[in-house]
Amino acid sequence: MREAMETALQDRTAAPAELTVTWEEVCRYLDSLAARGRRRETIQVYRPKLEAFYHFLPEDKRVAADTLELWRAALLREGYSPGTANTHVSAANGLLAYLGRRDLQLIGQLDTEEEIQPELSRTEYLRLLATARNLGRERTYLMVKVFALTGIRVSELNRVMVRAVEEGRVLTACDGRAQYVLIPACLQKELAVYLRRVGITAGPVFVTRSGRPMRRTQVSGEIRTLCRDARVDGDKSNPRCLRRLYQVTQERIRDSVQILAEQAHERMLEEEQLTVGWEQGS
Repeated sequence: MREAMETALQDRTAAPAELTVTWEEVCRYLDSLAARGRRRETIQVYRPKLEAFYHFLPEDKRVAADTLELWRAALLREGYSPGTANTHVSAANGLLAYLGRRDLQLIGQLDTEEEIQPELSRTEYLRLLATARNLGRERTYLMVKVFALTGIRVSELNRVMVRAVEEGRVLTACDGRAQYVLIPACLQKELAVYLRRVGITAGPVFVTRSGRPMRRTQVSGEIRTLCRDARVDGDKSNPRCLRRLYQVTQERIRDSVQILAEQAHERMLEEEQLTVGWEQGS
């Protein structure tokens, strides 16, 4: 009798093995973040990650013990970096904690310190552009340029909208901070010509034939195909390498400017020394 009572008590108190998640619950969680004082920009970063998690779930929207591990593996297959995959899982972990199901969280993050990203050279980048132009792949040509000349992430590509092209800047949200990224004049002009040619008057610049914003896998697939046709190493056939090219280029320019500034400062000091140096008249 005692064993039967204990079994019945365990059945009543034990949490179900799986959890069904509704979009309404996701929205309530995001609202709770605002109520707890989280910045609006931070919540805007969380929302697309939770949308991606929700769409990854099966049709019945049930979360099992291995769901987050499977999702993380899927993110890596789609080309997300370990660090980005970690932030996606962290957002989902927060949702599960809010729903009282910490037992379904994925504990432990991927190691990002040893991640080595191959660098795309300027010559290889120009070869990509030349190949895309020769093959008539204008959309891919422009995508390559957007990543390499603005440094935006692939997840931010849909923020490149008609209005952004008109204004010459793209509003991005990095680590919860909203900031504008300038579109170089040469790229702005090419994007404007492309928009007129294909008849896009509003919304995202890069869309499918049906007018839907391009998915990450589609973007990565086009760039991968272009790299193959341009005979560029397959390890470099992703938007992250183009973004890294932007970062490296900016770093080198800043270093060059710093050297020129130091040289100009030294020349100025030498001229001042010749004029008013202590031993100038001796």
